[in-house]
Amino acid sequence: MKRLIVIVGPTAIGKTAAAIEVARVLKTEIVSCDSRQFYKEMNIGVARPSPEELAAAKHHFIACRSAMQPYNVFDFEQDALAVLNNIFKSNDNAVAVGGSGLYIDALCQGINFMPDPTPELRNDLSSKIANGQLSVLLDELQKLDPEYYAVVDRNNPIRIQRALEVIYTSGQKYSTFISKTLPAREFEILKIGLYCDREQLKDRIYRRVDQMMAMGLVDEVKSLLPFRNLNTLNTVGYKELFPYIDGQKSLDTAVTEIKNHTWQYAKKQMTWLKRYKEIDWVEIKNLQKKVQVFENNSY
Repeated sequence: MKRLIVIVGPTAIGKTAAAIEVARVLKTEIVSCDSRQFYKEMNIGVARPSPEELAAAKHHFIACRSAMQPYNVFDFEQDALAVLNNIFKSNDNAVAVGGSGLYIDALCQGINFMPDPTPELRNDLSSKIANGQLSVLLDELQKLDPEYYAVVDRNNPIRIQRALEVIYTSGQKYSTFISKTLPAREFEILKIGLYCDREQLKDRIYRRVDQMMAMGLVDEVKSLLPFRNLNTLNTVGYKELFPYIDGQKSLDTAVTEIKNHTWQYAKKQMTWLKRYKEIDWVEIKNLQKKVQVFENNSY
């Protein structure tokens, strides 16, 4: 039986390093399920693996397309399954990693087809987000689908827009689409969840944001100004810096917002992941012991 080892956990917990270490001992490849790392134009702000990390194990779906090219979770599911099938031709194991819960779900259990909205509906919702009306859309989502509202990352306008697109187009709750039973995968799935103390995680997040700033995040965001209205760029680490570049807020304020929003996102990720009873939770300080289990082929 082929086996997919899935590394999950909140942002900044160390998933990339863990996935590389597991892939190294199993001599296999990594499928990235981080929807923010798909795009070539986004690097520092999405914590893309470094060249050294990418060289340590073969990665798929890192900087693989332009932010100007539409790409959704249904496309990803089909593309990722094709990549897995190719990996399994020469290896009994593959590794998947990422913090985008919906994309992890799509790979592991599939996702139901959802109707595409009319261009008018999509443009209307996009305009509302671009004009600072995300809170209005959140209120609408809470009213129409409280189940999904309870778990959605409320700082991620792409998720919110997609849910409302499906709701308005189908007349059904978005949560009913993502909760339907789908055919089982033809490979074994082992999910490993990384965690640490709450304050330790917050410190890791804050230090990573400081590191991003030192690496030149402001310059990266400036280079993306022509594309600032794309939904892809309406995300944590980028949307907070556009007002600073416009002279509407101080850099200190923008950085503080990035830290706070990233922390909120991490908490949402944990809420999402706690729904899954099959996750084997490992404290990051004990990660090496788990890797040794794979190295000894005793898992």
